[in-house]
Amino acid sequence: MFLIRHKTPIKRTVKLKQHLKSTTRCYSDKLSAPEVDINFTSGRVLKISTGQYARLADGCAVATIGDTSVMVTAVCKTKPSPSNFLPLVVDYRQKSAAAGRIPTNFFRRELGPTEKEILTSRLIDRSLRPLFPDRFNYDTQVVCNMLAVDSVNNPDVASINAASAALSLSDIPWNGPVGAVRIGFVDNEVVINPTRKELQSSSLNLVLSATKRNLVVMLEGHASSILQQDLLKAIKMGTKETQHVINGIEKLQKSFGKTKREFEPPVEASEEVNEAVRSLSEMRIRKIFTDYSHDKLSRDNALTGVRTDVTEKIRSSFPDLDPNVLGETYNKFVKQVFRDLIFEEEKRCDGREFDQLRNIECKVNLYGPLHGSAMFQRGQTQVFCTVTLDSHDSAMKLDPMAMLISGVKEKNFFLHYEFPPFATKETGRIGPIGRREIGHGALAEKGLMSSIPDDFPFTIRLTSEVLESNGSSSMASVCGGTLALMDAGVPVVAPAAGVAIGLVTRYDDEKNNVADYRLLTDILGIEDYMGDMDFKLAGTKKGITALQADVKIPGLPLKIVMEAIQKATDAKHKILQIMHDCIGNPRTAKKDNWPVCDKLQVEPHKRARLIGVGGVNLKKLFAETGVQVTPSDDNTFEIFAPNQNAMDEAQEFINKVLTAERAPELEFGNIYAANIVEIRDIGVMVTLYPGMPPALLHNSQLDQRKVAHPSALDLQVGQEIQVKYFGRDPVSGLMRLSRKVLQAAPK
Repeated sequence: MFLIRHKTPIKRTVKLKQHLKSTTRCYSDKLSAPEVDINFTSGRVLKISTGQYARLADGCAVATIGDTSVMVTAVCKTKPSPSNFLPLVVDYRQKSAAAGRIPTNFFRRELGPTEKEILTSRLIDRSLRPLFPDRFNYDTQVVCNMLAVDSVNNPDVASINAASAALSLSDIPWNGPVGAVRIGFVDNEVVINPTRKELQSSSLNLVLSATKRNLVVMLEGHASSILQQDLLKAIKMGTKETQHVINGIEKLQKSFGKTKREFEPPVEASEEVNEAVRSLSEMRIRKIFTDYSHDKLSRDNALTGVRTDVTEKIRSSFPDLDPNVLGETYNKFVKQVFRDLIFEEEKRCDGREFDQLRNIECKVNLYGPLHGSAMFQRGQTQVFCTVTLDSHDSAMKLDPMAMLISGVKEKNFFLHYEFPPFATKETGRIGPIGRREIGHGALAEKGLMSSIPDDFPFTIRLTSEVLESNGSSSMASVCGGTLALMDAGVPVVAPAAGVAIGLVTRYDDEKNNVADYRLLTDILGIEDYMGDMDFKLAGTKKGITALQADVKIPGLPLKIVMEAIQKATDAKHKILQIMHDCIGNPRTAKKDNWPVCDKLQVEPHKRARLIGVGGVNLKKLFAETGVQVTPSDDNTFEIFAPNQNAMDEAQEFINKVLTAERAPELEFGNIYAANIVEIRDIGVMVTLYPGMPPALLHNSQLDQRKVAHPSALDLQVGQEIQVKYFGRDPVSGLMRLSRKVLQAAPK
C-alpha cells in the first residue's frame, strides 16, 4: 500500500571548486527528500515526504493529496515547563497565497485565526495529545503551514497525517504514529477521503484518527441523520484505512527518523508522602464520593476542605516538600479513589446507575419579544437558547479561503455558544469568545444543521448561553436549540437531541490495553475531568447528526466505540421523548413579532418608480417601517418585514408609489399627440400625457429621410408632433414610438 522513494544526495567527493559553484544553484536540488506513497481503497494517494524543508525543526513532514500540500513542523523545548499538564500548542493557518488569492481585508495579509483555523487546530490537537508520554511537561509546538491548496481536497486530514509524521520522525518522545482519514457516505457506499464535490452529496462527513491495532484516538463529524449501522460500518472501514497511513509513516520513521530523546518526568513524592496522603484522606474522600446527597458545589467544597486539611498536616511533617509536588500527589490520589469506587460500588458519585440520565426540565416561549426561546435543564447543566429570524441579507458571509475549501459561500443558519464564568461560580473576563466556545458551538451547530429545511425563507441565528454547567453543555445546547427552533415556528425536519458518554478504564500497562471499563451515560463535569473519554453524540429519532470523541488514553478499541454509540443512541431516544412532552411540533400559531416575507412582481417600466432615484424610496421605506425590499431576478422584489404590521405599512407605501399618477392605458398602434420636452443629439424626448416620464423618439424614427440631428427638421421644445405607439420593449420596458411611419415615402 505504500512505496518509499529517496533522491540520491550530493556526493561528498566533489572538488571544492565544484562545490562552491554548486552553491549558486537552487538549494532544494541538494536536499535529501525521502517520500512515501500511501494508497487508499478509494484510489486516492497520500504522499508524505521529509528532509526537504525546515531542517532546523525537531521534525518536519509534508503531506500531499491531489494538489493540496501541507507542511507541518514540530519543535519541543529541552527544559521542562513548571506546568502540571502537557503544554502542547497546535497552530494551523490557512494561507491565501497557497490558493493563489490575496486576502480581502484592509491590510491584505493574514490576520488573527479564523473559526475554521481554530476548529482544525483543535482537531489536530485531539489526535496527537493522547499519545504523549504520561507526565510529559515540555513545551511543544506543532505548526501547520499550507503550501498549496486546490478546491478538491481538504487540507485538515493531510495536516493530521503530516503532524503525525513530523512527531514520529523527530526526537520528541511520542507514542505514535496516528493515521487519519475523512469518511463519506455516498449512495449507501463508504468513501474514503472524499473530494469536496463528493461531500456535497454525502450524508456523512467524519474525520477519524487511529493508532496501531485499530485503536481510535479521535472522532469528529456530522451527518444527515445517518443510520447507526451505517455509521458503525463507516468507522470500521475508516479505522482499517488508517493502518495504511500508520504503516507508511513507520517505514519512513525506521529509515529516516531520529532517536527519541530521554526526558525526566517531574519529581514525584516519596513513598512516605504517598502513604501520608492515603492515610489522612482516603476514608474522607470515599465518604464524600459515596454521599449521594452532594451536588456539584457541596462536593467541591467538601473536597477542598479535605485538601486544605491534608495539605497543612503533611507540610508540617515534611516542611521541605515542594507544594506543587504535594498538590499533584493529592490530585492523583483523589482521581484514583474516584475511579476505584466506580468499579467497586457499581454506582456513580451522584448515586445514578451507569445508564441513568439526570433529571431533565424543559420550558419554551419564555419571553414575548423573542422569536423563539427555550430553557433546557439537565441536572446542574442549564442553557438558555434564543432564535432570531432575519432576512437573507443577514446571512453569514464566509471568507474566500473558507469558500474555496468548503464550497459554501454563506450560511443561513448559525449557532453562537457562550460560556460566561458565572456558569461555574467563577469570576473572569467576559469578551471575545475563546477556542473552547468556538469548538462547542460548532459541534452543537453541526448537530442541528440537518434539521433546518433547505427552503426556509429566513436567516436563523441561534444563541445558546450556558447559565449553569456541570457537564455536557454543548449537547444541552443541541436540546435547547431544538426546542427554541420549534418555538420559533421553524419547520424542523426532525427534532434533535444530544448526550455525552464517559469512560473509566483499568489499563494494563504490561499488555498495553484496556483490561476493564465502565461506560457512563450523561456524564458530570467531575466524571469528564477524572475519566478517560468524553464522547458526545447528537441525533434525531431516525439517525445520528453529529459526534465528537475526546480520548485521554492512547486509543480506544472498536468494541468500546460501538458500545458508546449504542448507549448514546438509547439515551438520545429518552431525551427526545421528554422534549416531545414539552413541545411536540413546531409552533404553527404565529406570534405577533414573527417576521414575514413576500414576493412582489413589478412590471419593467415601473421598477424605476418603485426604487426611486438612487434607491430613495427603498431607503425611506426601511427607515420608516424597517422593511427591506431587495431586487431579484425576473422583475421580482423580495420583501422582508420584522412583523405583519410593518408588512401592511410597506404594502400600502408600495401601492401608493406604484399607483401614484397612474398613466392612461395606451393602445398598440394608436396615434398620439406628443409634446417635445428636450432636444438631444440622438433624438427628441417627448411626453404623451401630463406627468409622464419623457420617452425617447430616436432620430431614426423622426423622418423617412436620414436625420443626423433633430434641428435639421426645425423641431423645437414645446412643439407638438404626431407619433404612433408600438408598445414597450420586452427587455428594457421603454416605449417604442415612431413619427416616420405616419409620413408618406419620399418620391
